[in-house]
Amino acid sequence: MPPSFTPVLPSLVFTNSDRIPCYRYKIVARDSDYPFPMAESLSSGTKLGRYEIRSKIGAGGMGEVYLAEDTQLNRKVAIKILPAEVAVKQDRMRRFEQEAKAAAALNHPNIAHIYEIGERDGVNFIAMEFIDGQTLGECIRLQSVGLAKLLRYLQHAAEGLAKAHAAGIVHRDLKPDNIMVTRDGHAKVLDFGLAKLVEPQPTSGASGSDIATAILQPHSTPGMIMGTAGYMSPEQAQGRIKEIDQRSDIFSFGCILFEAVTGKKAFEGKDAVESLNKIIREPVRPISEINPAAPADLQRIVRRCLAKDADERYQTIKEVAIELKEVRREIKKDAEYDTTVPPPSEKSGGSLSLTSTSPSQGGVQGPRASSVEYIAPGIKQHKLAIVIVAGLVLILVGGGIAAFLIYNHARNTEVAVESIAVLPFVNQNSDPNIEYLSDGLTESIINSLTQLPNLKVIPRSSAFRYKDKEIDPLKAGKELGVRAILTGRLLQRGDDLLVSVELIDVRDNKQLWGEHYQRKISDLLAVQNEIAKAISSSLRPTLSGVVESKLKRRYTDNTEAYQLYLKGRYFWLRFTPEDHRKAAEYFNQAIALDPNFALAYAGLGDTYGASATNGWLSPREGYPKGKAAAKRALELDDSLAEAHTTLGAMTMFYDLDWAGAEREYKRAIELNPNYSITYEVYSYLLCATGRFEEGIQTAKRAVEVDPLSPPIIGDVSAAYYLARRYDDSIKQLQKSLEIEPNHFGAHLALGQIYEVKGLPEEAIKELQKAIAIAGRTTTVLAVLGHAYATSGKQAEAQKILAELNEMSKTGYVSPWDLAILYVGLGDKDRALEQLNKAYEDRAGWIIDIKVDPILDPLRSDARFAELVSRMRL
Repeated sequence: MPPSFTPVLPSLVFTNSDRIPCYRYKIVARDSDYPFPMAESLSSGTKLGRYEIRSKIGAGGMGEVYLAEDTQLNRKVAIKILPAEVAVKQDRMRRFEQEAKAAAALNHPNIAHIYEIGERDGVNFIAMEFIDGQTLGECIRLQSVGLAKLLRYLQHAAEGLAKAHAAGIVHRDLKPDNIMVTRDGHAKVLDFGLAKLVEPQPTSGASGSDIATAILQPHSTPGMIMGTAGYMSPEQAQGRIKEIDQRSDIFSFGCILFEAVTGKKAFEGKDAVESLNKIIREPVRPISEINPAAPADLQRIVRRCLAKDADERYQTIKEVAIELKEVRREIKKDAEYDTTVPPPSEKSGGSLSLTSTSPSQGGVQGPRASSVEYIAPGIKQHKLAIVIVAGLVLILVGGGIAAFLIYNHARNTEVAVESIAVLPFVNQNSDPNIEYLSDGLTESIINSLTQLPNLKVIPRSSAFRYKDKEIDPLKAGKELGVRAILTGRLLQRGDDLLVSVELIDVRDNKQLWGEHYQRKISDLLAVQNEIAKAISSSLRPTLSGVVESKLKRRYTDNTEAYQLYLKGRYFWLRFTPEDHRKAAEYFNQAIALDPNFALAYAGLGDTYGASATNGWLSPREGYPKGKAAAKRALELDDSLAEAHTTLGAMTMFYDLDWAGAEREYKRAIELNPNYSITYEVYSYLLCATGRFEEGIQTAKRAVEVDPLSPPIIGDVSAAYYLARRYDDSIKQLQKSLEIEPNHFGAHLALGQIYEVKGLPEEAIKELQKAIAIAGRTTTVLAVLGHAYATSGKQAEAQKILAELNEMSKTGYVSPWDLAILYVGLGDKDRALEQLNKAYEDRAGWIIDIKVDPILDPLRSDARFAELVSRMRL
């Protein structure tokens, strides 16, 4: 039950004789009072989704605050519980969310991060950054930090405020205890928007000290203005609601700056009422009276910040940040500068040591605390009257991912981030119909990041090993061998998309950056570009003009065409005959809407080419269409590595033009060294032409780029197989099966290797596993029939031959597959007949005719030698 509310101070009415409009003020100092009924306290070990409660830290005017463990990321977080009284009132929640969305989207290294809003078992909670360090107020009161560093912290805070003001967010409760200084010496502003979001509630009071929070409720204006006595602007103190803007924060900032320089509050009174009167009526004392050693420029900056008339103040906090930066430069110029305050005098009434600390001292000195101790009122010794209502809801709307702080982090540790993986974005709707959005956004960001120089970007095929799994980003990062992991979530609400992203340093489990985006679904392309640009500028702050132009490139301005393209990619990557038919339809629809959409043509080329190679489409139909689409893509954009790779594959498989294909592959690698598919198909060419060592090394390069992709690992095995290094080939396939035990291609390849090694029974077992996984495809049936035949099971082999002939009546059956079966049956004439048909059709793997060991029984036949000669291998 909440405590009773007995006012300590009566309502005070200042008359017009005091030159203040007739507004009624209630001075409130909240300690552990609860204006709303609180939920039952959570015990240690309670789980809220991925968060496990460790202990209760405190309780404030709007909820309880707990220390918790993020079990997924193994880090401490602060969890705030929102009372049911607030959560059930839809109008209040709706207004809170509208106010909070903009604030939650703020992203700046000097603003505390919001991770997640959640609800579990009827408990609404907020997960936010848990900051180790101490408040700026502690730094000032404990005299543990020199003036030069205090000014640096204030410059940080001003830069964070500038970001907020640019987004239309005014803090309204700025004070030293709302600025945290981390152990690394970075300042972060806390509790954005608290005062703005608070509604009138029953009040109680404690002592009327100057640290009390004053809640100002004008008679004539609904709502409430909030601030902290001693730090409010005159317009706040007088309740002039409509006049409160970013310049009110500048006044509060001036109060903090005064306190940092002098160790004294700018407007100190015996109680909150006296402090308010001084803010409204009295000029601030000159800094020189308290600290004569302070730089003269600080007096000018403070005086302008604290002008009673808002028009006479700095008009933007960015100006203040620039001024402080200049003062800090001047301090650094004078190595002998002494910032020690003289001994106390009767006039000053006290002293404050501001002797500068050496750079080796790092950031905060003295006792450390967490940000939560200063965010929640009533926590430990801080009896601050902070209204948590808005803070909770403000944080509730926040999302989570991590990337902008990566540059600062790398700069501080002097270790650049050289590798990154983008894990599949989570589709929070759990709606398969919009899976293409989350997958497409992930892939688009991956592709954009590959443009950055000297950055290893894990390709989609390895990253998507973690799709639909409980992801431990740190474990994934270590498995992928990268320094940073990007995770994200996507939620669609009607026409709106909510996208949250988070970048994590795998090395020390730190969040490097996080951002929350709310856009219309029609702005999906813009969101992708924004995320990629934010990460890119953080990873590589200085980019060449060419790289920067690539990052800014938009392949289409037609939103509908872009969504169709994403659907095409989604179905292409599912890699079945039916899905590829759907993919071709979507790519063609995208092209119809935007005939200049180069990526859509590249996707169409991939679809036709892969379908032809895998026998899902006649090569005579698929390859020409694929080649035409790839050429059109390059006519529109010659810098597309994907299109060069596709054209190279068509040139290799269809034209049998080895030199032309190699030129395309080399060009693709030059444009994008992180595109693993180029190395994959290039290794096919090298092995087919007998350049085995080059082929093996190129396939291994693909694995370096794409370390957890079973098909890519299988390509190294294939290179070893064609080079007749069977044991090495088997080792690679075993690695593939460790990653994916049910990988169809690995079992098929093992079956073929055992077959050429003269182990038909082992081959049959592996091929039957392949059939159990993927069904009776023509390729696996052909190899299985070959194994049956060579093991003396002629009847079973003939049954498979009959099955393949039957399948050819309703679909395409590759003559290459039939040739393999006839080789097993010992029918050289029909095997050669099918190989010639495969040559005419350019069927699948006819390019391997010179080197595939399974064809060895034919090599002594002159007709076979003549066919190989025609291949110009």
